[in-house]
Amino acid sequence: MPRQIPWVWLALLGLLLLAPSPAGRVLLDVVGGITLTLLLLPLLLGGLGLVAWQILRRRLRVCPACGFMSAGSETCPACGTDLAGGSDGTGEATHQVFGRGDGPSGGEGRDAASATIDVEVVSSQAMDEEG
Repeated sequence: MPRQIPWVWLALLGLLLLAPSPAGRVLLDVVGGITLTLLLLPLLLGGLGLVAWQILRRRLRVCPACGFMSAGSETCPACGTDLAGGSDGTGEATHQVFGRGDGPSGGEGRDAASATIDVEVVSSQAMDEEG
């Protein structure tokens, strides 16, 4: 047997919402508060998530040898490199750029901030004439 619609309760609720009584105002305030909470909750959670991600990112350390990211350890869990000497204190590792002929096994590395790259501009006509 299908369930009947409770018309009496719906009419009473409608009358309560339409009537300018204190009970109707309280009910409208509660419904409005719930609606506002449901609309603003994703924005609030997104903001909290962004703040939490920034805090976590500051605590992460990048291993200068293998690039593994870890938090709260003095040595790299992947390769065992000492992270205390390779970090500049900002949570990011100090990276080095190796010049021509130099590799990780030999030569002295340069700091990436002081490295200069020279680029020669060659037109496509000049390349066609050479090749």
